[in-house]
Amino acid sequence: QLQLVESGGGLVQPGGSLRLSCAASRFNLDNYAIGWFRQAPGKEREGISCISRDGGTTNYAATVKGRFTMSRDNAKRTVYLQMNSLAPEDTAVYYCAAEFWVVGCRLTPLDTYDYWGQGTQVTVSS
Repeated sequence: QLQLVESGGGLVQPGGSLRLSCAASRFNLDNYAIGWFRQAPGKEREGISCISRDGGTTNYAATVKGRFTMSRDNAKRTVYLQMNSLAPEDTAVYYCAAEFWVVGCRLTPLDTYDYWGQGTQVTVSS
């Protein structure tokens, strides 16, 4: 079973940057599209970005487009989310998830994703 582990979260001031990583263990990521999701307190989990199996396609939610960039290194079995110009409303637990053998990638519905990590907390505050 594919296992995903997120890292890179933490406390950052408004306007700052963070880079999240999503590392896979036991299996390669080549066969999976990867999505990043976040869930703020009292809110539903939302998809914010995704990347296709070969990295050729990325999609972003309007709330993060132009500020966040997703990339992947299949050789390292790791996917990244570079987050710039962070704002307090970006505060949430961030999750990565994998969808097996899909063309392209999609942000919804969430239940199409087969494997999920445990999440990493991102807090944007002065």
